[in-house]
Amino acid sequence: MNDPKIEPQHDSEGTDDDYFSDLRASWANLEAERRQTDEFKINNMEYDMSQADWFLSRVRGSDNYAQNLYAALCNNQFQKQDVWLILKDSYWSCSWRYAGGVVADFRDCNEDYMNWYCSGIGPKEDTEFVGEGNVTDEIRADLALLGWRVIEEPDSEQV
Repeated sequence: MNDPKIEPQHDSEGTDDDYFSDLRASWANLEAERRQTDEFKINNMEYDMSQADWFLSRVRGSDNYAQNLYAALCNNQFQKQDVWLILKDSYWSCSWRYAGGVVADFRDCNEDYMNWYCSGIGPKEDTEFVGEGNVTDEIRADLALLGWRVIEEPDSEQV
């Protein structure tokens, strides 16, 4: 019995490493182009955070601050303090994975989302890490300075 020949799943002439490296580079280029569009800049807390040097400095300067930002981005919705957006009930939110990527991108030190993903689960010695979904007073205040607020969930007892 002859073993069937396994054909590659792509047209790359190089190795799988070359293929995936090219794929990552292509994705990075598309993402960079997307971030330059006007649509990306509208009602986008990620964009507003990325434009504030003081904010990026805080994310880059402290692992605790970076993790607290990641935790705040998880399981929460945020609203820009703009009358029209408030009336439209527009908000910004992201997934845990995306939140980890945002923090890694802001830190600009060769990290990816996995460095932060689920970082609030379980005790961490010598850190001020908080669980996903928790918003520290410091993060809340800094987001307010950027013109954003956390949309508070109604208390289940009041419903």
